[in-house]
Amino acid sequence: MMVRRDNSSRTVDKYLMAYEGRVIAVRRHPAVLLFPVALVVGGLIACGAAYAVSGVLWLWFLWLIAIGYLVWKLIAWSVEFFLVTEHRVMLVSGILNRNVAMMPLAKVTDIALERSVAGRMLGYGEFVMESAGQKQALRNVGFMPYPEQLYLEVSSVIFGTIDESPD
Repeated sequence: MMVRRDNSSRTVDKYLMAYEGRVIAVRRHPAVLLFPVALVVGGLIACGAAYAVSGVLWLWFLWLIAIGYLVWKLIAWSVEFFLVTEHRVMLVSGILNRNVAMMPLAKVTDIALERSVAGRMLGYGEFVMESAGQKQALRNVGFMPYPEQLYLEVSSVIFGTIDESPD
């Protein structure tokens, strides 16, 4: 099993209990930023064309709003982590208001990996976790990087690594 290290261990470690250790800690795939980047590029083209036609300078303010949105999403991406310990699965997110969605490993009954065409091309997937309980705080986790490898690692933590091969 591979242990993932990140420079922001203080951010993640403060959500662990004293007896818990990180097994897996990863950020979401950068593809989560594609829409904000496309908005900035599209806004640049639209504002440039509109300025060339009308000469109205205040249109560039709209592009600054798009840049602010991209910066906000970039900061949000940088502080969001998917975390697996020996006891639970967590998704830590939020800039001003921190949200920690958690599911005990004992409650996880199934985990599925779903990959769209775009996800297969760009290298991300979505985890869908089923729980023994009825209310699930952490069901879908999208934009997971290197999904096959991460899926196997998470599955081995959740369900154990029992070698059932014949002797």
